Amino acid sequence: MNTARHARPAELEGVSLEEIMARYVGRFQDKVPDWNAFADASIEGNRRAQHRFIGAGASGKHGDASAIPAGAFTLSIMLVPPGQGNAPHTHEVEEVFFVLQGRLTAFVEDESGRRVSKVLEPWEMICCPAGVIHGYVNDTEEPCYLQVMLGRGKPETAGFADQKLFEQRDRHLG
Repeated sequence: MNTARHARPAELEGVSLEEIMARYVGRFQDKVPDWNAFADASIEGNRRAQHRFIGAGASGKHGDASAIPAGAFTLSIMLVPPGQGNAPHTHEVEEVFFVLQGRLTAFVEDESGRRVSKVLEPWEMICCPAGVIHGYVNDTEEPCYLQVMLGRGKPETAGFADQKLFEQRDRHLG
């Protein structure tokens, strides 16, 4: 007989293994790409689609019933077409970009606009520390898929470095 060495969380007490498997498995084929997940996603150069796997509200939006409930982190897969990326932003927690397919240029920058970039190939990643301005751009001719994780189950909405985008982010959530 097996012994569980850690207690289940209260919300899983008495839940069957079949129910756990049904609730905690995410399949890419079941995901609907959200091309409007972020306040900057409607701006040319920042278009990308989010496929939410863990944490329905990872981008500050809600409504993806297929997402696995978030505990301590969120996880999404992003499709970034050629020439697209995201606007420089910060989070109150770390954010990880892990390239699955294609290439991506990840960057960090300071408040003066000085930027340091690095090209990431498949199976390479960057962990962006909390409070550091960061982002990415796909400056290739091929689409890029990357895994994105945030270090909190319900992170705050991205803090865009651009003041106009920052002011628009709450309107985007409505």
